Amino acid sequence: MEKKDSFIVNRIKSIGFAFKGAYLLLTTEASLKVQFVIAIIITAAGLYFELSSIEWCIQILVIALVMAVEGVNTVIEEIADFIHPAYHPKIGLIKDLAAGAVFIVAIAAVVVGCIIYIPKIF
Repeated sequence: MEKKDSFIVNRIKSIGFAFKGAYLLLTTEASLKVQFVIAIIITAAGLYFELSSIEWCIQILVIALVMAVEGVNTVIEEIADFIHPAYHPKIGLIKDLAAGAVFIVAIAAVVVGCIIYIPKIF
């Protein structure tokens, strides 16, 4: 009988898998690389304009949300391609819906960015 790992060991392994997944997303997905560069630029802008604590919290959450939804979109695309590698209208619809979710979050992020930065710029 195989000995099961402890709860703590399993959590540590889970964190390792999560880091691996984040690393893979950041190193293999072009859209996530672009979003990461934008996140760095926006973070630099936040330092320059001395954002308030609330503005920082909102900015960090929006950046994380965009990148997380993009990650989920990538997962959906990978699963769809694995299940049905050839073109299929339903798979195309699924991918379009996932991309649409990313688009909605990205538009919201732009609006939040405008709300935070336009008053500071002008």
